[in-house]
This record gives sequence, C-alpha cells and structure tokens, in this order.
Amino acid sequence: MRKIGLYLLVVFIVTIVIPTIILKSPNLITMVDRNDNQAKDKVNKGQDMDKPYIIEGERIESIRVYNSKKKQVLDLPLDEYIKGVVAAEMPAKFHIEALKAQAIAARTYAISRSIRFQDGHPDHKKAPLCTSTHCQAFLSKEDLREIHGDKWMEDYWGKIEDAVDTTSQMLIYYGGEVIEPLYHSTSGGQTEDSVHVFANNSPYLKSVESPYEEEAPKFKETKEFTLKEFISILNKEYKEIKIDKDNFLDKIKLIERTPSGRVKEIAIDGVVIQGREIRNLFGLNSTNFTISYDKKINLIEIVTYGYGHGVGMSQWGANGMAKTGKTYEEIIKHYYQGVEIGKM
Repeated sequence: MRKIGLYLLVVFIVTIVIPTIILKSPNLITMVDRNDNQAKDKVNKGQDMDKPYIIEGERIESIRVYNSKKKQVLDLPLDEYIKGVVAAEMPAKFHIEALKAQAIAARTYAISRSIRFQDGHPDHKKAPLCTSTHCQAFLSKEDLREIHGDKWMEDYWGKIEDAVDTTSQMLIYYGGEVIEPLYHSTSGGQTEDSVHVFANNSPYLKSVESPYEEEAPKFKETKEFTLKEFISILNKEYKEIKIDKDNFLDKIKLIERTPSGRVKEIAIDGVVIQGREIRNLFGLNSTNFTISYDKKINLIEIVTYGYGHGVGMSQWGANGMAKTGKTYEEIIKHYYQGVEIGKM
C-alpha cells in the first residue's frame, strides 16, 4: 500500500504540480504567437519583453506617406516609394552604384522613421513620413513625367527601377539596429559630424573626407553684398547689436569652426550667433563659408563650399566614388562609419 501511495504521489507531482509551476513562472520562456498583434505592437514600439521577439521571413511591404502638396496620406508599396525618392533626391544621370547607395539609404531612412513615428510625425500627424524635404523628397511617376517629359522617363526610369530592385529589402545597420542615414547634396570636400549640427552624437555619422565633388554645381558659391546691405541685414535681424561702416571690422569675430571647417559660432558686437543662423540669414548653401571685405569697391564677399547640412552621405561624393569604381557597399561604409548592410 505504501508503494502504491508513493507511486500515486509521484504521478500527481509530475502531471499536476510541475506543469502548474512552469505555467506560472514568468522567467522561463515567453512564447509569442505570430498572430499575436498585441505582442507585435509591443515589439514595434520598443517595449521590453521577457525574451527576444523574432519573426522569420516577415517583410514590410507598404508605407504611409503624407503628401505635403495634396494634404493627403498615401499608402504606397515600399519599393514604389523608394523609386520615387531616388528619382526626386538624386540626379538620374548619376552612376548606378551611387543610385543603389541612395536607394538603400532612402529605404533605411523610411523604415527608421516608420519605427520612430509609428503614430505619425508631430509635424504631419497622420503619417511618419512626408513627400517634402522635411523628410525626404518623393515624386510619383506621374509627377516625374510632368516635370521631365516622356524622353526622361524612357532614358532613366528603368535605371532607377534597377537600382531599387537589385537592392530590394536592404537596410543599413549599426550594432544590429536600423540607423537614420542622413544625406545631403555636396559636402565641399569633408562631411560634418552630426554632433555639430543636430547635437546628436551618432557613432556612424562622423566627419569623413569626401573627394570627387568638384563637378557639383554647388561645390562653391560666391555671394556679394554692398557694405550697406550687409550691415542693414545684421542690424535688422539682431536688434541688440550696434554696428556701422566704421566699426564692423572690429565687432565681427570668428569664435569657432568645427573640425570639418564649418562655422560653428561667431560674435557680433559681443552677441554669440550660430553659424547656421548666418547661413539662413544670408541664404548660404552651407555653414562652410568665409567673409571678406574689399575696401576699394566697398563690397562684402561670402564664399561658401558645399550644399546642405553636410552630415552623412554626400550625393555628389557618392557619384564621384562610383565613377572611380567603388561599389554601393563601399560608398555606404565610407559615409556611415562602422555599419553593415543586411536584408530586412
């Protein structure tokens, strides 16, 4: 009888007690059903889960974009959207490897913003992305045909499709996470560290050399102002400063340039002003500028190098690298330090 009782006790423990303990334990294994939308939402929103959540083979097939001109939300197939971005953001005459690099950067940016602003961007609350340069420019095939004409579509649309299709599903990662790959038109020979522009010290957005940009139409620009115009613009914008034709040379001082050569801060009559404020005030292409005064003709000359914020990939630099034989992967890994390219 004691053996039978012992046997029944063991059966009870094995069949009832142990499974109950396993089911109630929060720290063993968290199973996530592929159809559990609530669990998917937790992962997508970056909420902590007990164990990593991995779904094999799932892809993002469409993306929400706010059309800034028509004031409506578009639900577009992902690669259709990327083709429209590449066509809007980079000259189609560029080398195919540069277009591929642009396609991967644009796709990565789109996914990054979609993850970050799932419920809509604060500036366009119905979608995480918009069709203006606030996010990244986008033009539909109809827009492109209207802007460029049928000949352009015949010559270049197939090339853009090839650049996007051959890099389909490819994203840029740093440390296993999707990056936010900023890019710009022309760096002027050296890209900028993100910390000096956006106060965001991204490890992959560091300053690097960007050769082969001399063919860019905005590699260098010169703007001229009469001394009266120059002083008037400054006095009108900054009411607290007092400069005139007799003291302006003594009252305008360069405080600091970033390591890439861009103006970080200047002081005017003791007031510290950011380089990007001067850029906006005088309509300059970048913050990589110098100011000179020709006393004989009473003229202020501002010479600017590059076009855009200078952070991340230079599009004209990418084209220059491609023309020397560099692949899209080499271009991306040059402008985004320490990254890897992988499938979505």
